[in-house]
Amino acid sequence: MAASGGTSKDQTWRRVTIAIPYLWLLVFFLLPFAIILKISLADPVIAQPPFTPTIDEHGDLAVSADSFTFLLTDKLYAITYIRSMLMAGAATLLCLALGFPMAYGIARAVPSTRGLLLLLVVLPFWISFLLRVYAWMGLLNNYGVINNVLMWLGWIEQPVQFMYTDFAIFIGLAYSYLPFMILPLYATLERMDLDLLEAAQDLGASRTRAFWDITWPLARTGVIAGCLLVFIPAMGEYVIPYLLGGSESLLIGRVLFDEFFVNRDWPLASAVAIVLLLLLVVPIVLLQRYQARSQESAA
Repeated sequence: MAASGGTSKDQTWRRVTIAIPYLWLLVFFLLPFAIILKISLADPVIAQPPFTPTIDEHGDLAVSADSFTFLLTDKLYAITYIRSMLMAGAATLLCLALGFPMAYGIARAVPSTRGLLLLLVVLPFWISFLLRVYAWMGLLNNYGVINNVLMWLGWIEQPVQFMYTDFAIFIGLAYSYLPFMILPLYATLERMDLDLLEAAQDLGASRTRAFWDITWPLARTGVIAGCLLVFIPAMGEYVIPYLLGGSESLLIGRVLFDEFFVNRDWPLASAVAIVLLLLLVVPIVLLQRYQARSQESAA
């Protein structure tokens, strides 16, 4: 009887433990998504709230897909989505190019210095994100540190326009989200068995061949996780394009802000947010299914 009671308690705690993340997902993801979907199927009005109710005064269902129709027919939004994906993708590739050797070096460092190196990676998070972006404004403006150093060296005669360009946005995104690439890569590389590399080299493989045949496949999980952690927030970033790119840099985060708070077109803004969410979630789901099938076939 005591064993049966203990088993029942274990099952109860197991169910509670499993239910907590699902409850979190329901409250902070599915419920807000349902609200945004409801708003996207309304029409904009000059009122408070600035959209029509789902149920009209006659008790009938009043929904409209005009926001999605306008979104799909206006080329401006398609161009904005494409620019946002290209900018986020380029920043992700730069973070991967910089983050992989850094994570590899930290994973191969002696244990006494490994903690210090990880501290240096996460140290920027101790400073406000907004202050870090403002610091880049001081570095990139026409009379900032970079232009002053270049003119002092004699490499340029006049300041180079770094600020309010796609280059400034690109650098800001890569700098801000580089730790999100390093940490999952380090977690993967730190667990890798170094005996595999030694065995490959004993069998005649060069260091380059051993890297591509052993290190890279084993680190692929960390690469995918890091790329997703960088690409997803970079895709919808608002602060960096607004401060470093200026008013002419139309990325999807800026468009969302303008539709919500400048144009006051909440249904259209909600439709933009839903399309953005689908562009991010659908590839992740397909990638997870591909990984699951690959693991099943490997087993």
